Amino acid sequence: MDTLLLSGDHKNEIERAGELLRGGEVVGIPTETVYGLAADALNPQAVKKIFAAKGRPADNPLIVHIAELSQWAALVQKIPEPALRLAKRFWPGPLTIILEKSQRVPMETSGGLSTVGVRFPAHPVAQAVIRAAGIPLAAPSANRSGRPSPTTFSHLREDMEGRVAALVDGGDCSVGVESTVITLVGERPKLLRPGGVTLSQLESVLGEVEVDPAVLHRLREGAVAASPGMKYKHYAPKAEVILVDASPEEYSSYVNLQTDCHALCLTEDLPLLRRPSLSFGGRYDGREQARLLFSRLSQLDELGAKRVYAHMPSKRGIGLAVYNRLIRAAGFSVINPQGHYVVGLTGPSGAGKSTVGELLKKAGWAVIDCDALTRSPQVYDSACIAALQAAFGKEIAPRGELDRRELAKRAFASSEGKRELEKIAFPRILAAVRMAVEQAFAQGKQIVALDAPTLFEAGLDAACARILVVTAPREERLLRIRQRDGVSEEEAQLRFSAQREEAFYTDRADYVIENRAKADLAEALAPVLRELQIENGGACS
Repeated sequence: MDTLLLSGDHKNEIERAGELLRGGEVVGIPTETVYGLAADALNPQAVKKIFAAKGRPADNPLIVHIAELSQWAALVQKIPEPALRLAKRFWPGPLTIILEKSQRVPMETSGGLSTVGVRFPAHPVAQAVIRAAGIPLAAPSANRSGRPSPTTFSHLREDMEGRVAALVDGGDCSVGVESTVITLVGERPKLLRPGGVTLSQLESVLGEVEVDPAVLHRLREGAVAASPGMKYKHYAPKAEVILVDASPEEYSSYVNLQTDCHALCLTEDLPLLRRPSLSFGGRYDGREQARLLFSRLSQLDELGAKRVYAHMPSKRGIGLAVYNRLIRAAGFSVINPQGHYVVGLTGPSGAGKSTVGELLKKAGWAVIDCDALTRSPQVYDSACIAALQAAFGKEIAPRGELDRRELAKRAFASSEGKRELEKIAFPRILAAVRMAVEQAFAQGKQIVALDAPTLFEAGLDAACARILVVTAPREERLLRIRQRDGVSEEEAQLRFSAQREEAFYTDRADYVIENRAKADLAEALAPVLRELQIENGGACS
């Protein structure tokens, strides 16, 4: 088949795409998520051509795309008030809303289901093509079934040129993973596929949203797929993909021991790796990971990769969508090389990390108080104290004994002083902490938490597979600091001014525990304990 290559910048070529779609043909179009393979959603024969082009099983439902809210009502039986709230907040955008379908939507489009997913894409070219066609468009991702979804026009051409009537070039996709899918059919809202609209964003509109087990786990045998991307192995390159659940240090150490492999890694891993490597984004930048993931999976094919070790991303925020795609690309193959976890326990001063640490100890974790460890002679030995005196004055250690309050007053008085303190102390702290971690594992512990206020500044996060952040309102933290350390409000405020803002911690967290007054911390920690126990047990079985 000859495939027309059309430009999204030219109105006459947009009109040509619309003509082809009205005539029952299939056209590849850009959206803000990924490129889609579009056809008339109300024409069963046109929809069948999508399945043929993709090599896709016909029981996998398709998403219907609209370019005007007025098109929605004809596709569904009714639009409930929660759906209207979601549309008002997130449309146009990367959100698909599933409702009971109307008789106008053929079973070929809904995958044999009585429901249909509808979304209003934000990409201007997608909207222009839908308007030019004058019909709602079914448009799954424009990849051959099971392969990575295309986020660039070149990858679209690679998969679909010669298989469909036309392809429309709209540049690179900005989100990079398919839309979030939520169903409002049932007793309560349920997330079926994570995407660019996060779970917390959905809950800000709807309240509690249930997460379907198939988001994180293989769909059970015989279950019906209510959304695209749930049932089959998806998003995979030709290479075998193995997901590695480990800290940056353990991940790189493990991959470096392997042969004939590639690393699909986080940016922070690159300096540590000695194998061919592609980064899909920074460890704490889920948006970048989502935008780059599919293009990196496609590049692995171009490199001829046979076996790929992918570093597991965080499951928080849009990271849940990245993890969801990677776990399917890996066919649910996950390893934890060491069979244990190091978890960073951090947050702003006065949040209550020590209280959380005590609960973790009761759950069987080893908890290393890094702040207490820094008081040990192996850290603040005579050489360290001499360096501190040279930087901050003899008064910080009269008679050779460190006055920590005086040191804090001088070091935290300026950003330069804080950096100098870190330069002197952090290498010694790192060495002491690493020794304590090894001792805990040697004693049989499988999960070790590092209670470390300066976890990131000291570089200790490189040793952590997960980050647990404890927060609390500022006034409560201020009061706790004054009561705990017997300092004045002025001294406490000085410490706060030298610290990072709360968002610095929460943006890097896998889990966030809010320790407000009278908070039930045991209940808040329960999901964390369950997840790591399950994963740790699976890794060690």
